[in-house]
Amino acid sequence: MKHRAGVGLTSIMVALTLTTGMIEAVSFLVLGPVFTAVQTGNLLFLSFALTGAAGLSPAAAGVSFAGFAVGAVLGSRFESSVDAHGRRWFVPALIGEALLLGLGGLVAWRTGVDAPGAPADGPHFAVVALVAAAMGVRNVTTLRARVADVPTTVSTRALTALLSGLPPIPDTRIGAHSGDEGRRLASVGAMFTGGLLGAWLLHEEVHPAVVLLLPAALVLVLGAVYWATPRQRASEPG
Repeated sequence: MKHRAGVGLTSIMVALTLTTGMIEAVSFLVLGPVFTAVQTGNLLFLSFALTGAAGLSPAAAGVSFAGFAVGAVLGSRFESSVDAHGRRWFVPALIGEALLLGLGGLVAWRTGVDAPGAPADGPHFAVVALVAAAMGVRNVTTLRARVADVPTTVSTRALTALLSGLPPIPDTRIGAHSGDEGRRLASVGAMFTGGLLGAWLLHEEVHPAVVLLLPAALVLVLGAVYWATPRQRASEPG
């Protein structure tokens, strides 16, 4: 039987998806155009930029990819090591991600990375690298948690599955159960809401550092909530 995550873990993953939208609002509108979580889009930006496409920075895209790769590798080693010692790995992974996001926000605050379209420099790339590394850790955590339809950093598959399950002829091979549809809708809605919230805060001239620190704080809160919640099943992440 296919494992289904509990409501608590699923809710946490949906909340993490919302933070992705906020983070990518800063990445695209202030640091970029570049993505730090959605590396599919970032790789396309990198390929376009290498041809000389106007308005794209191969350096920013390359730094983002490198930061993400480092975060994914280190996150995988860290989480596997904690898990191998029989300890709860999920909360430490969230703490590590939050620390990287928080550090990125602090660098942005201290160095004045706050003007959309401003020329990229060392501090600018440092923020990109730190945030991308945090998202690398996030993706490892997501893969290990295995919550179906809530990958936290992309929504394409969840949206496709949601649309495929619509009546009058739902695709039963993809899944058309009410629980599946609700989870998919929550995943897509959280990504949209997070992006909307992040863009609105930037539009209201909230400092980009604050828009990064808010997700960092939320990730820490989610970790604390999960830590305080007893695990219902051994198959839940540690």
